[in-house]
Amino acid sequence: MGRTYFVEEAVGQYLSDLSTKLKPYVTGLLIGQCSPQRDYVIRAVRTPPKEEQKEDSISPSKLASIDEEWITTHASQVSRMLPGGLLVLGVFIIATPELSKDSQNALRKLIFSVEKSLTKRRLWKPAEEEVSDRAALQICSATKKVVCRTYDVQDPKSSAKPADWKYQSALSASWLALDCTVNVNIHIPLLATSPNHDLEKNTKTGLNRWSKQIEDSVFLINGQVKDDDTELLEGQKKLRGNTQSSTQFSDVKVLTQLVSILWFGSSHRSTATVQVCSASINLKGAVKCRAYIHNNKPKVKEAIQALKRDIINTLSDRCEILFEDLIINEGPHRKNFEREYHVLPQRLFVPVAGSSVMLSDYKFGDETAGEIQERFVEMLDQSVQAEDIHIGEEINT
Repeated sequence: MGRTYFVEEAVGQYLSDLSTKLKPYVTGLLIGQCSPQRDYVIRAVRTPPKEEQKEDSISPSKLASIDEEWITTHASQVSRMLPGGLLVLGVFIIATPELSKDSQNALRKLIFSVEKSLTKRRLWKPAEEEVSDRAALQICSATKKVVCRTYDVQDPKSSAKPADWKYQSALSASWLALDCTVNVNIHIPLLATSPNHDLEKNTKTGLNRWSKQIEDSVFLINGQVKDDDTELLEGQKKLRGNTQSSTQFSDVKVLTQLVSILWFGSSHRSTATVQVCSASINLKGAVKCRAYIHNNKPKVKEAIQALKRDIINTLSDRCEILFEDLIINEGPHRKNFEREYHVLPQRLFVPVAGSSVMLSDYKFGDETAGEIQERFVEMLDQSVQAEDIHIGEEINT
């Protein structure tokens, strides 16, 4: 049995519109959520045209000219804009009949490239039982025929398996949301033996250690510790899912273990090391984290895993964005290591029409609403009203 993809009806309309506008082919990403039984696709996003294509209005005519690096860069940027629980689930291509026989090979290549690029940036490891199938969707622009197959991205020799592609109305109109604010105070020492302080590399190492703390934390959902395999909504009244988008929020508190030695007996000897440090990086503040989960009897462990990943991703992504900004503004070879303060970008949320799920982004203090709106159009092909941009955090975060 292949996997089944339940797809928001609006995605079908979006793909249909693309097939009439763009010839001879267009590529893009599928965004949604995996679960053990079924997968959900709530957005499709075309690959943005490169500058020269915008100017010339010329599309490349052969699939061999697909720019793999451009598509994987787009996937990395989009993945930063997804709250917990959502991920890049696959790749689509809409092509003319004469290009369709080469489309499947092109899709296979793209799926593995995108996954490799996204995995490289993650500070968490997938669970053993996690779904590792990704969708390759092929649409003929003439006949509108849809062919969906999956590849197992954990297996480089994986062959295509057939999958069902089923449209459903109001698919994400009443998903569940988990919200929490995490206070961060991370101290990252810079060793005196390191001749050149690579701030980005050291920060990533420090975040790696911190991410393991988050993985081991205890999560209270609405004030209770719940068993992993219980249903998330057990004991709660479920909102009736109708065509109006409605969100059922759960408030989550994160308890990190302060002294792990309390949990171990004398058989676990502590091996402390003393290292000489000449500087340090401190990350301090409160970050707003959010995860969304489908409403088809979700388990507690699915919801907590989605929120853990959002906590880890949101801090890691902000640091990445800050370093990119520093390189653009100050160049890669910075010699000044006196005390400096940098404000990490704030998180914001933007609604998706017809859905209870919100997408995410980050803004620096001097960025305008117009710049954020432009980014949503370029990255997610979505126009956003300035009044719909909800800032999740205080400016001094």
